[in-house]
Amino acid sequence: MAKKAKAPATKPAKAAAAKPAAAAKPAATAKPATGRATAASAETASRQTKRPTKSGARPAKRSAKPASAAVAASEGEAVSAVAARLKNKAYLPELARLQIELVKLQEWIRHEGLRVVVVFEGRDAAGKGGVIKTITQSLNPRVCRVVALTAPTEREKTQWYFQRYVAHLPAAGEMVLFDRSWYNRAGVERVMGFCTEEEYQEFLRACPEFERMLVRSGIILIKYWFSVSDAEQEHRFQARIADPTKRWKLSPMDLQSRSRWLDYSRAKDEMFRHCDIKQAPWYVVNADDKKRARLNVIAHLLNLINYRDLTPEKIELPPRQADTGYVRPPMTDQTFVPEIH
Repeated sequence: MAKKAKAPATKPAKAAAAKPAAAAKPAATAKPATGRATAASAETASRQTKRPTKSGARPAKRSAKPASAAVAASEGEAVSAVAARLKNKAYLPELARLQIELVKLQEWIRHEGLRVVVVFEGRDAAGKGGVIKTITQSLNPRVCRVVALTAPTEREKTQWYFQRYVAHLPAAGEMVLFDRSWYNRAGVERVMGFCTEEEYQEFLRACPEFERMLVRSGIILIKYWFSVSDAEQEHRFQARIADPTKRWKLSPMDLQSRSRWLDYSRAKDEMFRHCDIKQAPWYVVNADDKKRARLNVIAHLLNLINYRDLTPEKIELPPRQADTGYVRPPMTDQTFVPEIH
């Protein structure tokens, strides 16, 4: 068994508005992002959390310091001004290093039979999909899979609310990334009136118990909220409108999220108040800079789970079988793709 991979020391993350110069520092260092999350309010930020070591998760503390005034004033949304966008020269080498660590984590999950659930929620166009693609890019889809459910069918609407999500929970040796999740009820369904007041209140009561039940069963549950500023979201929406290959990403619900910005902020605050629990805390991601957000989330995810390097020994390719007695059929008997390029 290889020695346990040592995670470099981490430092508490600071809100972007508290020290603008900090955003200009390259994120592509050998240090992973801190395990301390910026909370949406002083109340949630003051609670310390411990990951259950029984399931293989590393304890992570929440920052005891109140959120900065700028962040608190916008209900925890990311600060719009980004001092310096991370350049590819710094981004790509660090991404390559982190993706190697992700492969090590994947092999550890498979070897130890861990069950990992990672929930990705947040504002529309906050970069959730980009982070998910970056995580899965080098991983085995049989070990790490993505769940992105469409709107519930008429039959699913008659089921227990969490039922259709339970069907996608991981078995031993699997990691599931939820691109949106059961928190739809606390966000879009609440704001757009797709659920009744009674259904919404029942969700706020049931969700913390549902998640505690998952953790008690041995599942490692990690939840990320992607926070993006008003100005940055508008910039990304305009870019999607201008690009025909991205226009499909703009749904009617996305457009409504602009006109109902404050309604979504209030819904998110209420959801945090009920569902930011110590067994499964919310980790807030400042996502105004997509590249920094990707590196920060991957480093933080790696820092939350104890894993060891199970990289196999170097493999030697055996010699090819000799062509003895084999005659290839005529190429005219096969249908080939036209070579137009």
